[in-house]
Amino acid sequence: MKEMKLVPLVLIVFLFVRHGTFALFTPVDNYLIACGSSKNVTFQDRIFVPDSEHSSLVLKIDNSSIASSNSSVPSPIYQSARVFLGISSYKFGIEQKGRHWLRLYFYAIPKSGQNLKSALMSVVTDDFVLLNNFTFNNYNGSYMSKEYAINVTSNTLTLTFIPLNNSIAFINAIEVVSIPDEVLPDQALALNPTAPFSGLSELALETVYRLNMGGPLLTAQNDTLGRTWENDVKYLHVNSSAVNVSVNPAIIKYPISVTPETAPNLVYASAEMMGNANVPVVNFNITWVFTVDRNFTYFVRVHFCDIVSMSLNTLVFNLFINDDTALPSLDLSSITNDLSVPYYKDFVSNSSVDSDTLTVSVGPDTVAETTNATINGLEIMKISNKFRSLDGPLSVESLLPSSPSKNINVGIIVGSIVGAVVVMVVIGLCYCFLVARKSKTPQQGHPWLPLPLYGNSQTMTKMSTTSQKSGTASCISLASSNLGRLFMFQEILDATNKFDESLLLGVGGFGRVYKGTLEDGTNVAVKRGNSRSEQGIAEFRTEIEMLSKLRHRHLVSLIGYCDERSEMILVYEYMANGPLRSHLYGTDLPSLSWKQRLEICIGAARGLHYLHTGAAQSIIHRDVKTTNILLDENFVAKVADFGLSKTGPSLDQTHVSTAVKGSFGYLDPEYFRRQQLTEKSDVYSFGVVLMEVLCTRPALNPVLPREQVNIAEWAMTWQKKGMLDQVMDSNLVGKVNPASLKKFGETAEKCLAEHGVDRPSMGDVLWNLEYALQLEETSSALMEPEDNSTNHIPGIPLTPLEPFDNSVSMIDGGNGTDEDGEDAATSAVFSQLVNPRGR
Repeated sequence: MKEMKLVPLVLIVFLFVRHGTFALFTPVDNYLIACGSSKNVTFQDRIFVPDSEHSSLVLKIDNSSIASSNSSVPSPIYQSARVFLGISSYKFGIEQKGRHWLRLYFYAIPKSGQNLKSALMSVVTDDFVLLNNFTFNNYNGSYMSKEYAINVTSNTLTLTFIPLNNSIAFINAIEVVSIPDEVLPDQALALNPTAPFSGLSELALETVYRLNMGGPLLTAQNDTLGRTWENDVKYLHVNSSAVNVSVNPAIIKYPISVTPETAPNLVYASAEMMGNANVPVVNFNITWVFTVDRNFTYFVRVHFCDIVSMSLNTLVFNLFINDDTALPSLDLSSITNDLSVPYYKDFVSNSSVDSDTLTVSVGPDTVAETTNATINGLEIMKISNKFRSLDGPLSVESLLPSSPSKNINVGIIVGSIVGAVVVMVVIGLCYCFLVARKSKTPQQGHPWLPLPLYGNSQTMTKMSTTSQKSGTASCISLASSNLGRLFMFQEILDATNKFDESLLLGVGGFGRVYKGTLEDGTNVAVKRGNSRSEQGIAEFRTEIEMLSKLRHRHLVSLIGYCDERSEMILVYEYMANGPLRSHLYGTDLPSLSWKQRLEICIGAARGLHYLHTGAAQSIIHRDVKTTNILLDENFVAKVADFGLSKTGPSLDQTHVSTAVKGSFGYLDPEYFRRQQLTEKSDVYSFGVVLMEVLCTRPALNPVLPREQVNIAEWAMTWQKKGMLDQVMDSNLVGKVNPASLKKFGETAEKCLAEHGVDRPSMGDVLWNLEYALQLEETSSALMEPEDNSTNHIPGIPLTPLEPFDNSVSMIDGGNGTDEDGEDAATSAVFSQLVNPRGR
């Protein structure tokens, strides 16, 4: 009994000795403000003082009021709010210059006498835009807390609230708290390309994700800097890929370079490691997926602490951020010289311009003795842009009204400049008019030209340089190929009214897409690439190479391109009804009928089947998703966006080894783990599309409960129960033939098989979807299937469809004008199922 009592005493002494070397951080500036409150409010063991009673706070208000509620609210901090009818500000006296946390708390208090949910506002500091054009009407949640890291260089910090469009602004609580200088550095390692990045101290940061890997939620009560750390599970790409592990926080040994202010020991005492350690597939990774704003770069801090190894130098793994190798062959013990010692690394990821997701992965290194990987914590912070904004392309100056004296000075300067340059403008206009007349003459005589990949093209010169730098093989010249019409840049400007934002159709990984009208009145879709993106250049070339070879009723046609002035512009046929996703959710468009959905899926399947079988060598799309299935004015589906497409394996190969590309939520798990691409990877993605069409929700939705985040996993659990109708679109309930739904569900289930060998070909998928349509169009009594196999329909031989042979002949020199031949051939194949009413 005496020995048992000694154990906790030893632990207490150990903790005192271990942590006694670190003084508890006391911020010099520590404003905790309860806005609009009449009394102190306790929140997370901290006391917030009313804004009207704080002696070091100056409040400049233009017609404010107070909102409060006695009803249940998310926490006491949200019981009151200060409401502003005009531009108003808080001015905080700053004693210690440097980084400060600025935390804002918003809750649209119901029944408070003010319609706070409709409040439209912007929030700025002296130098940075924090929120712009924000309203809870567009926010998916009832309350919101925002955390920013602002470098204060003067003796005051002003926080201004700007009501917009004759609306109001409001705030529930504010924190302004000093941060130790060493917590947020001035430098980090930039990725893509890898290079030192300095100047972070001059920029503002917004915390978007802070995760305690494998551990519980941590709040200000567990963190000396008042931070919140959430659990990571809902961001895991594959839940089963990781398992959590934890140890006693007392064994964490902080080195000199890391303190509890870097991260609490509770963060380093828990971790995620590989769910199947020592697996034979060394390319297996644990991946977390985060939704981000593609227009910003991100500061990423990764926390490590080896709490899983039994001895030194046995754990070696790689860290990836997006497609970039951030830390190759990381051996923690060789850096820390011990186990259970914290270590962190900072990065700046500038590749978010190509995607609205940011991914972080860890996986074993090939030289490691044990195939395992681990991570303890992760912080992702948005970095302010060139406008010094964290929300959009507007600066503080453009949001705040200018002072009268400033307007006078600006007027004098502008007036003098205008008087000096007016003659030069007239001369310039005359010159441009003459040049335009000259450039228009030869263009009309040669509207169809090959892509000048090795001519004077600045874009392709850049591509060549990029290839040389990266050590990749030089591209094969396509100068002799007829790749479509070569548009002059001026033609593109005229067609899109100089890229008028009112003509914007959407934004993708490659760039922005606008509606355009050519001189002859033809409507087109104009995709303008991001010239700063090296990946965009590769996609530009791939798209032209692929689509120049392909012509099919269910593939979006490439009309031409523009490769002038470093622009990367692709011109496609215009698809009047836009992407399939917009007809499923997120818009107020009318709901599609079950028959329409089946016909759309069939059209997309035909397009993919043609890619896989209709050319001399198969083509794998690699990015099949509902935004890449477009609908024309008759709701005919066409597959689009071939920027990531890849030529399939040759006859003597089973797969193509390549880096993982695609969209999370649609990625084939086998391809993701092994980096081995086959046509069955497209089949898996199409299976996700089928579930998305049926359930009308995104492929990934991190805000949902864990079991519902991934639509493929969630819908499959109901399909295996035979209860898929329980999760289908409510608009379809009672309007779908049960036999048709059953066949559709079986088809999707086969597509989503874990292993590619167990999935059907796109031809099999096509047949089964056609069958599901026939079941929908005829009575279930006459069409009840005797065989539930998803791979074929009884009585129909598994031979290539005739329409795809016709498609091949188009590539080989056929005129390809008889697009109706495809439907006729399909009708012949399905003669035993034809509905007398026709389609």
